[in-house]
Amino acid sequence: SALLLFISIMTMFMSGVVAIFEYDLKKIIALSTLSQLGMMMFSISLGLYELAFFHLLTHALFKALLFLCAGILIHGAGNTQDIRSFGGLSLNFPLVTVCMNLANLSLCGVPFLAGFYSKDLIVELACQYSWGIFVLLMMFICLSLTVLYSVRLTYLSFVGPYGGGTSISVCESDYSLVGPVVILSFTSLVSGPILSWLNFPAPVLIFLPVFLKWGALFFVGVSLLVMLSLQGVTYSYKWGAVSKLSGLMWFLPW
Repeated sequence: SALLLFISIMTMFMSGVVAIFEYDLKKIIALSTLSQLGMMMFSISLGLYELAFFHLLTHALFKALLFLCAGILIHGAGNTQDIRSFGGLSLNFPLVTVCMNLANLSLCGVPFLAGFYSKDLIVELACQYSWGIFVLLMMFICLSLTVLYSVRLTYLSFVGPYGGGTSISVCESDYSLVGPVVILSFTSLVSGPILSWLNFPAPVLIFLPVFLKWGALFFVGVSLLVMLSLQGVTYSYKWGAVSKLSGLMWFLPW
């Protein structure tokens, strides 16, 4: 279990760091999936099997929503996947913007969305285990990385200045595209508590000191503020070795 714990934490950390330096929309979402798989393995390494399955179910719903929204954006933006050529897409895709941000917030573990019910429970139960400060710190850092790449993706795609990509066509009038997105958005809102009630007949009892109880929310909030304050500064990315290492996915493809 110690080996699985180490591998899962390193999976979360490495995929999170790479996602921050990635510009391919599909790759960012795929790396985010890898990060959440690491979270599930982390849960299994602590012996929380039911919780890992619960996170698998909630994650499947909002990650399917993310991929569908990404598909609509790529389709509407002339089949380009580079988020540097996006920007200001919220004007052309208002509904997809709302749904994709809902999925992103759920992924970050924002309270009362689907991802919060499973992710926050894993984090809080992990805080009850005596694995030491290193494991807890790495877990919170990986939580922060999730928020960082999600905010970056949202900013570059929807909020930031237009990147000068191909002509944008509005395809939200196609109900075969938008219909499943709206349905999955609804499940991303309500599936957390419903699956929680179905999976756990009794509430999970957690005893934590106040600073650990607020730890997850604190890290999510700080990461959000940091990434918003760094917009337009960090995207030069002249970080030398770090940028090269992360941009090439830790040399794993080589």
